[in-house]
Amino acid sequence: MLLVYTQKITPRITYVFKHVCTQILGLPVGFTSKIEEFVAHEGMKLSYGKQSLANEVFIQNVDLLLEQGMNDLEVKVQEWDGVPCFFAVGETSSIPFDIFAASFYLLSRYEEYLPHVKDKEGRFQASESLAFQEGFLEKPVIDIWAQKFRQVLSDKFPNQKFPKRQFTTQTIVAVTEAYCYKKKGIVRVVLGLLLDLIRFKPKYVLHRLQVMTKMKKDPYDIYTKVIQFLKKYRVPMKFMFQVSDFSTYDRNINHNRLELQSLIKSVADYAEVGLQPGYYANQKFGVLKEEKKRMEEIIKRPVESAINNHYNLLLPDTYNHMVELEFQKDFSMGYPEAVGLRAGTCTPFLFYDLNFEITTPLLVNPYAINSEAFGKLKENEIEYKVLEIKRQISMVEGKLISVFTNKDFSEYANARRNFSILKMLNEIQ
Repeated sequence: MLLVYTQKITPRITYVFKHVCTQILGLPVGFTSKIEEFVAHEGMKLSYGKQSLANEVFIQNVDLLLEQGMNDLEVKVQEWDGVPCFFAVGETSSIPFDIFAASFYLLSRYEEYLPHVKDKEGRFQASESLAFQEGFLEKPVIDIWAQKFRQVLSDKFPNQKFPKRQFTTQTIVAVTEAYCYKKKGIVRVVLGLLLDLIRFKPKYVLHRLQVMTKMKKDPYDIYTKVIQFLKKYRVPMKFMFQVSDFSTYDRNINHNRLELQSLIKSVADYAEVGLQPGYYANQKFGVLKEEKKRMEEIIKRPVESAINNHYNLLLPDTYNHMVELEFQKDFSMGYPEAVGLRAGTCTPFLFYDLNFEITTPLLVNPYAINSEAFGKLKENEIEYKVLEIKRQISMVEGKLISVFTNKDFSEYANARRNFSILKMLNEIQ
């Protein structure tokens, strides 16, 4: 066990030390504010405060982990051994910056609680983040810092063994519209045909008619080939289905249709199934509760996972609603418009609510790649970006999560490229 001495043990200190030391480094951690207990401890130990006690591993702190609420902080980024860092401290510290305050700032999404410019969807944009502005969005900086911190501990305690992590991958397939044309209902079919004719889209008119007359498979009906891929290459994959009421924003087929329910059940035989909340479920607790209930009635088991793939991730409300409804895992922490790590880590972490200063049981699984970001890149840039972020995450033995949609594997997208990316991510030759 690593014993940490600090004059005041706060919820923020407990939270971030457990993420860095336990979640990433695999070390159990304990805390004390009693000097005599710290001195008597014969195992690994460090002090966290304004000044060291003796010759121990000492991390000098800034005030962030002792505070409550949010303040407009001045964050100045510098480099430490070639890695961006911030919250610099004095030379007596074993590390030249407060690694725990910096990690907490990123993990808690502190900057998203402060005033910022939103996009047209009301989302916090990647371009507003410190990581983007300072050029480290595509680096798992918290995990890199943790590795360097591990070396500091190893130098002081050479007999200490650290558990070895393994690089892992996981792919999320977000299903907003299960089918493009199939089972949409006569009114939507007629309106769709008229719109395609008005917009002069003969290919879509033809496809729509072919699907309606069962001469052609629905373009979004890619489930068999994706599951075959999953089974052949043993790719860790989750499918997140939307079961929202029809609206301007949510255009899936009716959740009461047997075709949708049968599809969800059949996919659940091969992969874990979760919920992709609709537009209004993201805003209203009651709607989210109803959608979770619908999904559970379909799959006949508790729904543990959710992803807010496109709509605004409203902190802390979105996550607090998930906690109250007993979701266990979230996969929404990322930027749809950019490749990178929104929270600066490739290690799943518990959501910390800054408003109430508590650690919640919701495990946030940060994604690094969202296929929506490919639309902003040239074709030759996509492979480079994917391979580079994979390299960064594999170097720290982290978890690389990617998010695709069912449309990405259809004829209306570059399906061959996207399957190729899945192979690259999972090291399939």
